[in-house]
Amino acid sequence: MQDLEQRFEHEMVETVYRATGRETGYWADYFLKSVKAHGGVDAARRLLRKGGVSKGLVKLASLDRLDLSMESVVLREDFRPLFTDEEREMAARHLADARAAAARAPA
Repeated sequence: MQDLEQRFEHEMVETVYRATGRETGYWADYFLKSVKAHGGVDAARRLLRKGGVSKGLVKLASLDRLDLSMESVVLREDFRPLFTDEEREMAARHLADARAAAARAPA
């Protein structure tokens, strides 16, 4: 399980932080600090429990790049053992809420 947690943390940094920054110009510094302070899995759990949808997630939705989001990584089949069904449902709900918020935003 330790190896899987390390792979997940690597994805959090490389995909969710670095690839997002390079490909969209959105550098989520608070997100990176959380991952470094708490580790990838715990940081993801903390973010999933937060109420509401983050501005960053809405921005990714507006750019049609939710594939770069932490929630999308949480929902990947290879990381399924790291999260409960409830946490995976929260991730799916965050993605749906972000899509809805982006659709409501003025163009």
